[in-house]
Amino acid sequence: MTEKKSRTEEFKVKGSEIIEKIREIIREGNARRIIFKTEEGKVFMEIPLTVGVVGTLIAPVWAAIGAIAALASNLTIVVEKEENS
Repeated sequence: MTEKKSRTEEFKVKGSEIIEKIREIIREGNARRIIFKTEEGKVFMEIPLTVGVVGTLIAPVWAAIGAIAALASNLTIVVEKEENS
C-alpha cells in the first residue's frame, strides 16, 4: 500500500497570468487544493480540486478565478499536491 504525502508549491503571479497558471496546474493533474493569497499573505480564496470539481464544476471555478484575475494585481498561488511514496 502506498502512503500519500502532500507538498506545497508557491507561485507569485500578476492578474493577467492567473488563468494560464491555473490551467497549467490543473493539466499536471496532481493538485489537490489551490489557495490564493494577497500580497500581505492573507488567504483570499481556497479551491479544493477533487475529481468532481475538475470534472463537473469547472465553469463556476473558472468564473471565480476570472473575477480574481480582474481584481488582483499581485497574488501568490499556493498549490497543495499529493505524491505517492
